[in-house]
Amino acid sequence: MPALPIEVVRLRVKRAQTLGPDYRTYAGVRATTGHDVVAFLFSSNALRVSVFRPALPLDRAAKLAEVACGRLALAAAPLRPEMLEAANPVLDGLWPAPYALAGFGAMRDRARAARGKVPPILVGDLGLERDWCVAGRLAG
Repeated sequence: MPALPIEVVRLRVKRAQTLGPDYRTYAGVRATTGHDVVAFLFSSNALRVSVFRPALPLDRAAKLAEVACGRLALAAAPLRPEMLEAANPVLDGLWPAPYALAGFGAMRDRARAARGKVPPILVGDLGLERDWCVAGRLAG
């Protein structure tokens, strides 16, 4: 890879600090996708929400308020996107998450519907959510 001018590196370090991930993760996403990070895609598990408590816990809500890019979410069943949206207006977009035992094609379709044209960084909490990264070509 070509060496970047120090000014560009400084700007990217500052952008990584603004977004939250460490610089190595941020630079890896930029190098892999060819795009800046435009959004984070959170699983409802990572947000610690459920059917019984669809509102974000205070610590998660405070952290999301600081995010300087898109805030998307995948609602894992039995939680529905409408329930999550009503309780958390800070989220910019919501989609149903792939089912826990879904095949690769179903995972791919759900993840790609949520990601849009530029892949976001997936923030998950469970091992099965790693498969969503592969299927949807997401950074995670």
